[in-house]
Amino acid sequence: MSGAVDLAPQELRILVAVAEEGGFSAAARRLGTTQSAVSHAVRGIEGKVGVVLFERGRFGARPTPAGARAVAHARRALRLLEALVREARDTPAAEITGPLRIAAFRSAALHLLPPVLERLSARHPGIEATVTVVREIGPGTAGEVAEGRADLGIATLGTDTLGTGTQPGPGLVGDVLLEESYALVHPAGHPDPRSLPLVDWKENCSSATRAWWAAQDWIPAATVRAEDDGAVLSMVGSGLGMAIMPALSLTAVPPGTLITDLGPERPTRRVGYVTTVELAGTAAVRALVRELRSMAKAQVSAG
Repeated sequence: MSGAVDLAPQELRILVAVAEEGGFSAAARRLGTTQSAVSHAVRGIEGKVGVVLFERGRFGARPTPAGARAVAHARRALRLLEALVREARDTPAAEITGPLRIAAFRSAALHLLPPVLERLSARHPGIEATVTVVREIGPGTAGEVAEGRADLGIATLGTDTLGTGTQPGPGLVGDVLLEESYALVHPAGHPDPRSLPLVDWKENCSSATRAWWAAQDWIPAATVRAEDDGAVLSMVGSGLGMAIMPALSLTAVPPGTLITDLGPERPTRRVGYVTTVELAGTAAVRALVRELRSMAKAQVSAG
């Protein structure tokens, strides 16, 4: 099949609604129309595109691999249309307004974003920022951006001392904001904290640290696994073991714990932002990036 395919915004909304609601009837209720109208529209879209976008069955409707890609593009196209209309109506001197959807992993959402969003709100009170906490496993925050569920993600882009790392995926752009070191956190007063059991969580050992981690013969296999870094710190503070954690996770450690430097060969990870090529030039995203870079520059100067 060749040639341009014209899809109207309402058709894109139907694709997104069916995927997110899991069926034609639920999508129809969300859109304020009938099940038959949604079903007919999806068949028409599939005819235009030339591929099956949804598997139908008693379970409802699930996107095929092609459908999942189409839905991601639909979300991003709808968001760009919204930005286009908003920015076309504004004059260059107008206040920046509108929604700004941010995805961030837990420690970034707790310790990095709040002062940034406070400054953003002071300068641009018309921006309506929302933050979704996403586990930095698999697609992570960059996946939320690629799928069109977030305008910008705070992601781990890190390279460590061994030079491994990740980059934004196709259609995404971004930059490093800061590089954080890993450190040993352990109960205060223990004579040999490296002999303690390891407390860990799945999100911790990313590709950026795995090689370093495997080369340390003093690090045992984790005997306690927690849900997130906050739970790890709580367990370490209770004397259940030691942990190796990045700096953002150690911003606020509980009483009775100490942080010990791992030395010059300690691993690091780079924390940055990721957005889409299309949204990178929009006013709200640019305003947020300016604040993020200002924060990063201030941290470097303070360090």
